[in-house]
Formats: sequence, C-alpha cells, structure tokens
Amino acid sequence: MIVIGEKINGAIPSISQAIKDRDADFIRDLAIRQVEAGAEYIDVCAGTATSEEFDALCWLLNIVEECTDKPICLDSPDPCMLVEVAPKVKHPGILNSLSDEGKKCDVIIPFLAEHPEWSVMVLCTSDSGPSETCDRKIEVARDIMAKLEVAGVAHERVFIDPVVLSASTINGAGVEFVAAVRQLKEIWPDVKVAAAVSNISYGSPARGLMNHIFLALNLQAGLDAGIVDPLNRDIIGTVYATEALLNRDPHCRKYNKAYRKGLIGKPKGN
Repeated sequence: MIVIGEKINGAIPSISQAIKDRDADFIRDLAIRQVEAGAEYIDVCAGTATSEEFDALCWLLNIVEECTDKPICLDSPDPCMLVEVAPKVKHPGILNSLSDEGKKCDVIIPFLAEHPEWSVMVLCTSDSGPSETCDRKIEVARDIMAKLEVAGVAHERVFIDPVVLSASTINGAGVEFVAAVRQLKEIWPDVKVAAAVSNISYGSPARGLMNHIFLALNLQAGLDAGIVDPLNRDIIGTVYATEALLNRDPHCRKYNKAYRKGLIGKPKGN
C-alpha cells in the first residue's frame, strides 16, 4: 500500500500551533519521521483561514521540501488555492482534492491537462454531499472520470477516494466503502483507490481496533493507498501483515525487514 503521511495538517492542534508560531523545527522533525517510517507522499494542509492559507502553505512547503525529496500531496478544500500554490512545489505529487462540488472540476481539470507531473485525488462527493452508498460512490466517480478522460488525464495519474464515513453515524458505512473499493478496481484497474482510513471510527470507542480491521478489509478488496499516520506502529504493522497474508509479500520479506528496522512490533526496549 502507498502510504500518504497525514500528520502535517493544520486541523491537528499541535500543527496549528506550530504554524501560528512558525515553528520550523517541529514541522521539519515531523516530515523526517514520517519519511523514515515509510511515507511515500507527504500530505501538506494548512487548515487555516482562507486569508492566511497561501502564506501558511508556502511556509510549510519550504520546510518539508528542504528536508525530504518525497513528493507532496498538496491539500486544500479551495481549488483555486491548489492551482495557485502547485507551481511553487519542487516535488509535485498529488493535488488533494477534486470532487463534483461547485466549480472544482472547472478549475482543477484544466490545470491537470497542462501539468502532467501532477496526479489528483478524486473524492466521491458532489453538491449533495459525500456519497453514502456504493452505487452513489461509483456514479460520482464515473462523472468525474469522464471529465478527466476528455481532458486527456491518464488513469495512472488518478487516485479515487470513495470517502470513508463514520460507522457510528451511517449504518453500513464500512460495507458500502469496501464494496466501492472492489468495484472501482474492477472498472478502472489502472486507477489507484485511496482511503482516509481512520474516519470510519469517528465517534466510536477503541478507535484503533476498528481502524486496523477496516484497513485489512480494504487491502483485501484492492485498496492501493492510505492517507494515514505512518508513525502509528499498529497501522503500519497492519499494512505489512495483511499484505504478507494476502501473498503480496513473497516469503514475508518486507514484513520481516520492517520488523528488523523497528517499524512494526513493540518498540525496542519494551
């Protein structure tokens, strides 16, 4: 599974404070530790007021890109902000995100057509809100994919996030999501399917337990990428163990290597 490190996000109180204080050391340390833990992309989201977002994103990007060459997952709910900041990124990765809401397609798709170095995260969300059922998720994905295809955006550049909803709020949220992952891989084998896994347990006790099982179910269904905390040893351990058990890791070599490197299992000394 492709690990997209989620930790540099202004919605997290400690990150919000670091942005306010312009605490470069804090952000730099977090970026390095995510890479050392196996993150293949670093998500960068300011999570600030609109008037402050441009400066905050540029500041975060400068720090992250001075300490790692991993590609950036540039994250903002504002499509205009994404296309304004993207040219400043030294290591283009994923624009996060595109959906069927408002004018997002009108703003982001032309940019993607002119900038093949960027991939895109497609959310199965429309003006009526996040899609709850598998059928609706597929319907929204088909609509956006048709627009991307017309613009010449290759399937290999696309990540589709069917949008994880809270199981404690939406009955059947887990089942519908897993079914959508499976169908998306059948319809578009070259598209990568992604998930912000921990949303499934929002509002539930013992969230880690639910997150780990949900991640394993989705890996079996064909999940390609996860927007997760790479510093969470249990989550990363679930990835390595599940892929080994699904025979995607011959002779458990990656699993064993991760254990030797101290990425999974109990921390040394415990």
